[in-house]
Amino acid sequence: MHQEIKKEDIKRKKVAFVSGVNGQDGSYLAELLLKKGYEVHGLVRRASTFNREKIEGLDIKLHYGDMTDPYSLLWALKESKPDEVYNLAAQSHVQVSWETPWYTAQTTGIGVLNLLEAIRVLGISPKIYQASTSELFDGLSKETYTEESRMNPVSPYGTAKLYAYQICKNYREAYGMFICNGILFNHESKRRGDNFVTKKIINEAPKGEVHLGNTDASRDWGYAPEYVEGMWRMLQQEKPDDYILATGQTNTVKEFVGWVEEVTGRPIKILSQDDYNRPTDVPMLKGNPSKAKEKLGWVAKTRGKDLVNKMI
Repeated sequence: MHQEIKKEDIKRKKVAFVSGVNGQDGSYLAELLLKKGYEVHGLVRRASTFNREKIEGLDIKLHYGDMTDPYSLLWALKESKPDEVYNLAAQSHVQVSWETPWYTAQTTGIGVLNLLEAIRVLGISPKIYQASTSELFDGLSKETYTEESRMNPVSPYGTAKLYAYQICKNYREAYGMFICNGILFNHESKRRGDNFVTKKIINEAPKGEVHLGNTDASRDWGYAPEYVEGMWRMLQQEKPDDYILATGQTNTVKEFVGWVEEVTGRPIKILSQDDYNRPTDVPMLKGNPSKAKEKLGWVAKTRGKDLVNKMI
């Protein structure tokens, strides 16, 4: 006789909901979650062009929606019933935020409020990860930033992210929601968008020249697949908290070009182009990841020329 299997005896897969799933971080995170046995749902915007090459072939349930449309968020969350929510959706390009400040504020800032309210209205209680950014800091003090450092963003993107960061803290404290802000410093990969400076340098390297703005800007560059592991680890903790993920090392854009030259064996001429200069820029960003190391057991392993090798 076959033993009858009761529904309660079947272990339910954990369900993760990822907004911005078709971006660099979203695609790597979806792969990680699938490997860990999750059922993965992703939020994508309806577009007239195909923009899902990063997640092609992944077993993901997609939902159409937009961070500026609370009703679409309500329906996507109601259908997916997630245990964990990873909000990676945003207008995430700093230079573009100067050209589209209102849109950036709506998607990157108010969009997070829309998501939190949708979760609250539905009466569900998933653990929530909010993608924060090193652009919360102004870089003027040239210090190594910690979770306690003063936040003073100098771009519409950074300011929208500061609103998102703070509203997450408000909801965590007021409603007891499990929300973690991941303050991620720059992290790159071969899936990085072509309009970001690191990918632009690599794409233009074969021509022997690259058009750039401020090459003296210093950034803390790590490897994206390692950083999504840190996102996941935050939501596996007993209590919610905010964490910096960074390498603790900073280099200039000019030095990044030098890494690409060494890896490719080709000289690259830097051509200055004013169009790429921002109205205000952060001179230096360097993060202290000691809290993530202590609490999460997370350490960035890839940097410098090793990062360029992986990107190429």
